[in-house]
Amino acid sequence: MLYWLTELSDGGDLFNLFRYITFRAGGAFLTALIFGFLFGRPLIDVLRKRQGKGQPIRNDGPEGHFVKAGTPTMGGLLIVGALLTATLLWARLDNPFVWMVLFVTMGYAAIGFADDYAKVSKQNTKGVSGKVRLLLGFLIAGIAGAWAAWFHPAELTGQLAFPVFKDALLNLGIFFVPFSMIVIVGAANAVNLTDGLDGLAIMPVMIAGGTLGIIAYAVGRTDFTDYLDVHYVPGTGEILIFAAALIGGGLGFLWYNAPPAAVFMGDTGSLALGGALGAIAVATKHEIVLAIVGGLFVVEALSVIIQVFYFKRTGKRVFLMAPIHHHYEKKGWAEPQIVIRFWIISLILALIGLATLKVR
Repeated sequence: MLYWLTELSDGGDLFNLFRYITFRAGGAFLTALIFGFLFGRPLIDVLRKRQGKGQPIRNDGPEGHFVKAGTPTMGGLLIVGALLTATLLWARLDNPFVWMVLFVTMGYAAIGFADDYAKVSKQNTKGVSGKVRLLLGFLIAGIAGAWAAWFHPAELTGQLAFPVFKDALLNLGIFFVPFSMIVIVGAANAVNLTDGLDGLAIMPVMIAGGTLGIIAYAVGRTDFTDYLDVHYVPGTGEILIFAAALIGGGLGFLWYNAPPAAVFMGDTGSLALGGALGAIAVATKHEIVLAIVGGLFVVEALSVIIQVFYFKRTGKRVFLMAPIHHHYEKKGWAEPQIVIRFWIISLILALIGLATLKVR
């Protein structure tokens, strides 16, 4: 919205700053961060009053989690609110990729909110039916995939790009949209599975979001794409503003989610943020790189898939408990120890993902 102040510029004044994506990204970060600090405590007070007993705790979960009973959930509203406000304020609102990512974020936030509401109102851990959640998730992802394909340049429409290999493209054709659906739904649910300890999911999300934001900025500039030998996707540079807002809103939330958490993000936040990461990857043609940058989320999801698959066939478990962060809890690792080590792994994977931009 503030971008339109450039119309008042003569090219050498303060208003000219609003032409620069990096300046507006900084503004989005600060706006989202301030939003989180201003509305965090009031939101937590409202959630605690409305929810009473807070988020239900699994009876079969780690014993240490029972002390968290009564902690309110739906804290993702704080992140999504900060993210939406900052993006609408600082991004160019004529950019289709900004709206595509916002559409996915808000759509998945709505699904997560319904699930969280069902859990706290019924005081059980089931929430909305998994089939309903997946159906709605695939519907939103399908629209987003078609949206991205429509606005991708002709030479990249329906194509899957590979990192490291220069100019390597796989023509998916009509299967690009189903592939996009799998990427977005998979990312959303992987982040959702990771959100099991105080602060565990939000920092890796911020790291992955910041990394994808840098990639979006790079692939949206011809000078960068020429230098890096990556595919140019015009318009994606504006996604950096969304990514900066995600980091600002995430930090504002982490202030209250740091152990011991005063609020959980719930499915409202985890599904929305995971879906956003998937949408950015689809928009920038970096779906495979997402699997590297978000490798922690991939491992968390795979641990559940492996556990379920193996148990159904043998009656035995590979892990003491899935997702894998609970396995380490069962092994005696302290919660902060698990969280910080997983943050370190996320940072390493993000750097590897960034390196794929130049390794050709």
